[in-house]
Amino acid sequence: MSHQTKPKAAHLLRGEQAEQHACDFLIAQGLTVIARNFRCVHGELDLIMNDGETLVIVEVRYRKNAKFGSALESVNYSKQAKISATTEFYLNTLPGEMPRMRFDVVGILGDGDLQWVKNAF
Repeated sequence: MSHQTKPKAAHLLRGEQAEQHACDFLIAQGLTVIARNFRCVHGELDLIMNDGETLVIVEVRYRKNAKFGSALESVNYSKQAKISATTEFYLNTLPGEMPRMRFDVVGILGDGDLQWVKNAF
């Protein structure tokens, strides 16, 4: 008996592709990957990276188009609070002192247009 895996929904595949695109872009800018899709009870962090000595938490947002607002605008206060709580959980797993850190947002539109906002919140 063979087990067939259900194909992923198109929006999930687009999200994964957007995340990979953002990751490749940030690596080309000199950042290094620490972790991807860190999950805990509070939520998920898309990308955790280093920019030199700075720990960077990256939220990747994909939008097919900007009709309902940009990808960056979709990181509202409640999303920021969720990311902050998840980051706090992640930081508690690290040994040693609290690293210098920032929150970045990478917004990607369906046409491939990419916006990178450092210190987004």
